[in-house]
Order: sequence, then C-alpha cells, then structure tokens
Amino acid sequence: MFLPDWAVLNAAIDWLAHGAWNIAWWQMVLFTFALTHVTMISVTVFLHRHQAHRSLDLHPIASHFFRFWLWLTTGQVTKEWAAIHRKHHAKCEQAEDPHSPHVYGIKTVLFKGAELYRAESKNKETMARFGHGTPDDWIERNLYTRYSWQGVGLMMIIDLFLFGAAGLAVWAVQMAWTPITAAGIINGAAHYWGYRNFEAPDASTNISPWGIIIAGEELHNNHHTYPTSAKLSVKPYEFDIGWMYISIMSALGLAKVKKTPPKAAYGDVRPVADEKTLEALIANRYEIMATYAKGVRQAARDELEAMKARSADAAMIQAAKRWMHRDVEKVPAAAAPQLAQARAASPVLDKMVTMREELRQMWLNTSVSREQLTKDLQGWCHRAEESGIAALRDFSMKLRAARV
Repeated sequence: MFLPDWAVLNAAIDWLAHGAWNIAWWQMVLFTFALTHVTMISVTVFLHRHQAHRSLDLHPIASHFFRFWLWLTTGQVTKEWAAIHRKHHAKCEQAEDPHSPHVYGIKTVLFKGAELYRAESKNKETMARFGHGTPDDWIERNLYTRYSWQGVGLMMIIDLFLFGAAGLAVWAVQMAWTPITAAGIINGAAHYWGYRNFEAPDASTNISPWGIIIAGEELHNNHHTYPTSAKLSVKPYEFDIGWMYISIMSALGLAKVKKTPPKAAYGDVRPVADEKTLEALIANRYEIMATYAKGVRQAARDELEAMKARSADAAMIQAAKRWMHRDVEKVPAAAAPQLAQARAASPVLDKMVTMREELRQMWLNTSVSREQLTKDLQGWCHRAEESGIAALRDFSMKLRAARV
C-alpha cells in the first residue's frame, strides 16, 4: 500500500527535522563530543604513540578499530601522518619542519595547519624517508589509502541518517576537530605558549597540565622530552587521559606498553662522583637539570629581591627570573643584555648560570672520553660544594646519590 504524497512529504520533513534517533539538542551535542573524543583517542593512541613513535604495541583488534574509525572521521592516511610527525621531530623548528610556528608564524600554523599538512603529504622524499613500518596490508592499500575521503563521506551519510539535517553540523564538527586541535593547537600553540617542565632542545610547551580535551597531547613539552614514552604526564598534578585508556587496554590485553618516562633514583651519597654518577646524569639529564633549575630559581629569589631593593632595573630582574635557568641558545637576543647585566651584578647568579652550562656540556661533548667526563664531573661537584652557595652544594650531593 502506497502512502499519499502528503504523508511521504511529512515523513521526509519529520526525518529532516529529527533524524532516525529524534534526540534532544543537548543529547546531540554530548554525542558529538563523544564522537570527537574517540577520534582524538584514536589519533593519540594509534597514530601518535603506536605508529609514529612505537611506544606501545596494539592488539590487531584495537589497531583495526582505530584505523577504521580514523578512516570514517578524518580520511587520515596512516603513513602520511606518521611520516610527517617523525619529520617534525627530526627537523623540529628548523626550516624543514613541516609545521613549526617559529618557521611559518603562529597564525599560519593555528589557522592553516591542515594546509601545511596536506602540502607535506605530497612530498615523496618525506614519505620514503619517514614513512617506514606503517600498515601496508590489503585493506590499507585497497580501501584506507586508495579511498581515503570516501570514509568521511560515509560518516556524513550516517550522521544525516541519525540526526537529519542537523547531522551536517555534527559531521562538520567531526571534520574540523582534528585539524583545529592537532594541526592547529598542538602544532602551533604547544610550540609557542605554555609551561615547560624540561629544557628540551626545542620550544615545545605544555598547554595545560590536564590532558583531557586533546587526549593528553596538551602535555607537549613532556612528549618532546621523552618522545618514545607511551605516557605523556610526568608530574603528580598532570593527567593524561590517553594514558588512562592505554592502561585500560593493557589490562584487557589489547595493548603492551614498551616505554614510559625514565625516573631518576637516589641512594646513598657516593664519596665522589664516579662513572655510575655520570651514567645517571646522562640517562636522566632532563629531570636532573629541571631539579637544578628549581634550585636556581629558589637561590635567585633572595638575590633578585636584594637587587630590587637597590632599585635595580626592573627589566633586568624580569629577564633574570625568566631566562637564567634556560639553555644559552634559548635566550632571546632582546633579553641577553639584561641577563648579562644581572649576572654582572650578582656573583651568585653568575656562578649558578656558569656551572649549569658546564654541567650541560658533559653530555653534549661527544669527543671527550668517558674517563675524562667522569673526572670533569668530579671536579664540577667539588667546585659546587666549595662554592659557598647552598643550592649548589645541596644539588651536588643529591647528584652524587643519583642512580640509573
């Protein structure tokens, strides 16, 4: 029995207005955020931690789910994403970096990050050099890579079926979510604004200590410090929701973690620094230097307050607070004169900055033998403990207690 034309029209209008689910607008919003959350977890767990950095292994069931979901919601080709991200780490903030805000400008990366990605995906040299080890099975060659954008078309049809005309808005949010958060915010803001736990050899920052909205990728300075770690949080107050899902998957036998951030261990204080001390320093250099920086800031507080009481230049004091615990090459040219002025005005600050750089050179200088480096470290510790600066003395004794 055929429905009258008016009944068909009413049914079509009702479907366009409500879709197959006919749910409230706030339920649709929550559902949309749930979908985008699954997409971000797929990006961080599968593309980033599993594929690009090999920090964990995934069970085939989990791996194929993530591949299928990313095909539906991003049209992302695994080899392209992994290759471009690996190149980003290899060439970070150099001219060859595919999406550095320090090369292209922060506005370009924030608002045109997806375009930078698409341009680099056409670079055959990048794909050949950095795309190794990514999926190359039948379904990858004949569906996910060959028909990469048909997946997002299928997702649009599904959204239209479920939500009617409003499904287009749901689909648009899904399509924009990863380019905005990953290509824009992570690649842009996380190399421009934020806090740093470690003096990584680039400008990476942690946007927020609560890695929830962008699935843990907010903790970008931690990641660039320990790129092969499956866990991105390192401080007690930091939360990486991606790691929470990995832990659940590990408990279910769907994932196997290969590496997490190293953690310095401490035992009894050795009489003198030895090769084991040197080994601990090199293995845990970022954490140990972060400890040094904390001591520098604490010791500098009284010095800077005294300088302030003497009506010292405010710009000089501010530069000293911000830059004295940073690597020399990270200090902007505009701040260098003020920092030099602060060091000249305070022998304590100058000593701490000088000895920090001497300590850093111990793992940067690859032409010196292990035996000589051990002697250099012994001399460094002796000078630190005889400096008359409590922060240096305490740090040196803690360093002599470090273990791998």
